[in-house]
Amino acid sequence: MELTSKQRAQLRGIANTIDTIVHIGKDGITDNLVKQADDALEAREIIKCKVQENAMLTAREACEELGRLTRSEPVQVIGSKFVLYRMQHDKSKRKIQLAPAGKKTGKPEKF
Repeated sequence: MELTSKQRAQLRGIANTIDTIVHIGKDGITDNLVKQADDALEAREIIKCKVQENAMLTAREACEELGRLTRSEPVQVIGSKFVLYRMQHDKSKRKIQLAPAGKKTGKPEKF
């Protein structure tokens, strides 16, 4: 699922209020870290991660890799922090209601 800029902006606003729960250190992205992030995404839908100074990855590299491994969408990368989002498949468990995607034509709709 590709996020629109409006949805990405909505998720960035939500991410401002949450704490960092995943920390990537010198060991990089391990199986345990992927499991921790996957469990957190399942429970919360959106997570904030931080790459420590002693890590061998940049925040962008870590975001892309962890996003791929957890099947989540990157929302934002700023400095050493990044945010990932994965929508719940079960509609009754969803905590975040995204703005509708709308058309991607770039032209305003006529009424």
